Amino acid sequence: MSRTKSPRMQATYFTICLAALALAACSIQAQTAPSSKPSQGAEVSANASASQSEDAAAKDAAQNPVAAAISVPFQNNTYYDVGPYRRAENQLLIEPVIPIKLSDRWIVISRTITPVVVVPRRSPGEGVDYGLSNIQPQFYLSPAHPGKFIWGVGPQLWLPTATDKTLGTNKWGGGPALVGLIHQGHWLGGSLLSNQFAGVNHTHVNQMLINPFLFYNMKHGYYFVTTPVITADWTQQRSQRWTVPVGGGVGRVFKVGPQPLNARAEFFNNVRTTNGGSSWQMQVQLQFLFIQKKKR
Repeated sequence: MSRTKSPRMQATYFTICLAALALAACSIQAQTAPSSKPSQGAEVSANASASQSEDAAAKDAAQNPVAAAISVPFQNNTYYDVGPYRRAENQLLIEPVIPIKLSDRWIVISRTITPVVVVPRRSPGEGVDYGLSNIQPQFYLSPAHPGKFIWGVGPQLWLPTATDKTLGTNKWGGGPALVGLIHQGHWLGGSLLSNQFAGVNHTHVNQMLINPFLFYNMKHGYYFVTTPVITADWTQQRSQRWTVPVGGGVGRVFKVGPQPLNARAEFFNNVRTTNGGSSWQMQVQLQFLFIQKKKR
């Protein structure tokens, strides 16, 4: 008789696949890296300058939420020890980012969060459920030529797209969202902040999200990173309101042929969580970057 995969195996399946894809991409990059050949000095200098400019643009697009570049991140979050049976829950977030030029001074950054969720069994009468949760489009108005402080502000929508009641709340909603960051030397840091409402008098969804991020960049595209997602559910009692993760990880911006990619992995311990919430979590991300080459 065949055995059904456990909820923990089902929840970590996407993480293993995404991590394997990132490792395979790194391996392909190492195997396909072109060997250096002597060339004309002026041409080498021009090519090196163009390559450095593209690498800097790729790194900015990977770490700056309001960068003026198209990117498609696949971020997999696995939450362990969820619910009364202490099982694993999984969320694969597909988050295409598209900049829209309004004028020479202003751009709008469109970021659409599409969650594909695996929820473990919560009671004897329920089984493992999986499917689409609530899609959340975001739109940030940002200066096209920012100074040292980079910012964006706009609305975030809450769409009733959950395929099952255990996967989300099928009510229309939305709320404000803003982002601010500073890039100084090897460091890039800032935060995303939003609050979402859905349902009559916000009784179904009223949740604040704080996503601070800090990168320390090193040579050859490597970096240390921490991107915890702190949430406050205002519909719950004060003792059951906050989820506060602490942790971080490592990542790298690299190329496979001409295609820039960003891969990273992080681990977090939830120092504060809700009743039945996760005690720790793992995040793996593979991001495709599409950088427009500057005309010579």
